[in-house]
Amino acid sequence: MVFFTFILALGFVAVHLFSRYLPFLDSAPRSRLLSAAGGISVAYVFIHLLPELNKHNEVLDKNIQSDALKFFENHTYIVAMIGLAIFYGLERMVKVSKKKQQEQNNFNRTSKGVFWIHITAFLLYNGLIGYLLLHGEQETVIGLFFYFIALAVHFITSDHALREAHKEVYDRIGRWLLAGAIVAGWAIGIAVMVNESVIAVLFALLAGGVILNVMKEELPEERESNFWAFAAGLMGYTILLMIA
Repeated sequence: MVFFTFILALGFVAVHLFSRYLPFLDSAPRSRLLSAAGGISVAYVFIHLLPELNKHNEVLDKNIQSDALKFFENHTYIVAMIGLAIFYGLERMVKVSKKKQQEQNNFNRTSKGVFWIHITAFLLYNGLIGYLLLHGEQETVIGLFFYFIALAVHFITSDHALREAHKEVYDRIGRWLLAGAIVAGWAIGIAVMVNESVIAVLFALLAGGVILNVMKEELPEERESNFWAFAAGLMGYTILLMIA
């Protein structure tokens, strides 16, 4: 099983390094394949991620003994909301920086400082995804494979968004760092077994980030998404998760 998770980690690395070459990413209106990928990601959020969040909530409630930590009792969803708010704040920061750069320097990208803040958040995001390959709830080959599929298509769309925001610096530096973060997270999972309560909190933060990143890529009107392709991806992946 460890070897299989390593293969999947390498698959995530390949997505980060080579998704830029996919021909349908820059098409307008939005490619049917990209809309279908959005549907798969949304299905993953509602059919898998939210139920997992509930399980982690139960773990956290069971393990809380200190009065100082009582805040987190039945509040894992608040942690997820904080994760969503953090990534929303990052997106707003990126848009403001990009607009300011266009007005002041005629550059169609963010500032270097904003790039490093943004990419650092995604480094932690990817590291946790790599760690959860080994210590998530996926205990079977099929479960791991579905985890991989959902997050691989999510990485394709998020890579595209990061490339739009940061232009050539993302391809030159960012994608390599994010690919390395996946392997680093997996390696930490080999060496260290983090307390399940810590994992519950980190998973909740990750869940909030995934929800925000999925929704922001598929729902904005300017994306000109294809509803039927989105619906096909949504229903197809939902059926696969329910029969697996």
